[in-house]
Amino acid sequence: MDLNLLVALDALLEENSVTAAADRLNLSPPAMSRTLARIRRATGDDILVRTGRTMVPTPRALELREETRDLVRRATAVLTPVRRLDLAGLNRHFTVRGHDALLAALAAPLIARVGATAPNVQLSLLAESAADQPDLARGQVDLEIGADEPGRPELSSEVAGADRLVLALRRGHPLAKGRVGLDKLVRMTFVTVSRRGRLHNAIDDALAERGLRRRVIASLPTSAAALDVVSRSDAVAVVAERVCRPASARLGLVTRRLPLELPPTQVVLTWHHRHDSDPAHAWLRGQVRDVLREATDGTAKSRPATGRLRGSA
Repeated sequence: MDLNLLVALDALLEENSVTAAADRLNLSPPAMSRTLARIRRATGDDILVRTGRTMVPTPRALELREETRDLVRRATAVLTPVRRLDLAGLNRHFTVRGHDALLAALAAPLIARVGATAPNVQLSLLAESAADQPDLARGQVDLEIGADEPGRPELSSEVAGADRLVLALRRGHPLAKGRVGLDKLVRMTFVTVSRRGRLHNAIDDALAERGLRRRVIASLPTSAAALDVVSRSDAVAVVAERVCRPASARLGLVTRRLPLELPPTQVVLTWHHRHDSDPAHAWLRGQVRDVLREATDGTAKSRPATGRLRGSA
């Protein structure tokens, strides 16, 4: 039995595409097509069948998906030697993608930490994309930082912290003085922060339960852009308190507690499970985790990493 077929099968079942699986394994599409033919002969099943322009897994393939993924993960762990990490000689390029406020809090201290201990390591810090992309699976991104736990079983994650949501407004705002109650809140004009351009979020749901509505005039892709609008208008925004504190202070903004019971926003690190036992990747995760814990004052304890988590990316 050629155990390489398991690796190819795992990629095919994860990507549902011969071309994408070939790209992930650094093979040509014809070579991956030949490998799929061998898998079909070995299993006696078509595995992937074409439906229009896409390929979909067969019922047998769906049965094999999780078991195949687990076998590949375990085999990788068995065949990966345990080695001591030489940070001074480590030569790696890591790509980290995340929410702009988290990257702003992370960038300077992370670059300083990495430069002091692993001078040959390079970092690329990328903004979130408007659409969800399987870049972790394809190896194009090493670590994602956001607020949501992943819904895909091939992704591992941990909660590195949490931050409270607060209302940000300019110092001279007509409603800036005193406590902000629901009556004030619904009189305000809001901008939201959404990489997908959404105007509705959990605040609207909480208000709707009380029979109230707020006025939202625009959405911005980043917290920095939203806070800039707030600093130059009577619009207000709801942002994470601690990670946005430096930007708010630079713009001369004030913050107020929300008159709503909303859960803290989580800080979640997400990576592909193939990096679970990679010492260099584990070191990077530790550096990012420590910086973000400091940025959020350690308001949430880290949870063990797992490849099966609830939630949606």
